[in-house]
Amino acid sequence: MSTAIESPAGGPESEAVSIAAERRWTIVVVAIVALLVLMMIVTGLHWASMPPSRVETVDVKTVHVRGEFVESNLGTAVASDGKVTVRLIAQQYSFVPQCIVVPADLPVTFRGTATDAIHGFIVGRTNANTMLIPGFVSTFTTSFHATGELLMPCHEYCGTGHEAMWGRVQVLPADEFLAKARAGERLSCVPR
Repeated sequence: MSTAIESPAGGPESEAVSIAAERRWTIVVVAIVALLVLMMIVTGLHWASMPPSRVETVDVKTVHVRGEFVESNLGTAVASDGKVTVRLIAQQYSFVPQCIVVPADLPVTFRGTATDAIHGFIVGRTNANTMLIPGFVSTFTTSFHATGELLMPCHEYCGTGHEAMWGRVQVLPADEFLAKARAGERLSCVPR
């Protein structure tokens, strides 16, 4: 008793159609990959000749001893023109300062850097989110609309202690914040 296996309907014609369809998809996939590679090359060459604006660098070896990020200059400050600036440093496995005070409903400019590895932070459920890269200053401006305390975890894996790298942000009503802020002093909610 022998059983014969029949070839699918259409035989050689259906095989030719399948091969043609596979060739078309191969061409489409290769074209997409080639387009992506070309886009990366053009973008890379463009950025090499036109570096992004506002690139600021710092020397990670001396960041604690001189310049903008010395310890006495970290935290929140109000300039004579009323602008609020927060300066901070990320290092394994902490933020300095670990607790930041900011006003509600006023623009706050964050300036930060890292000393040892790539770090980052996000502040609660706000749009405050950045990466801190050794040797570079990250800058962004945002406003906080609700008062209270927000958590600020590191969101870039930075080593075995990464999960314990948290900071806090206290958002105070603007009038209370401005009453506490004195020219030249840095605000922080870290107990002294």
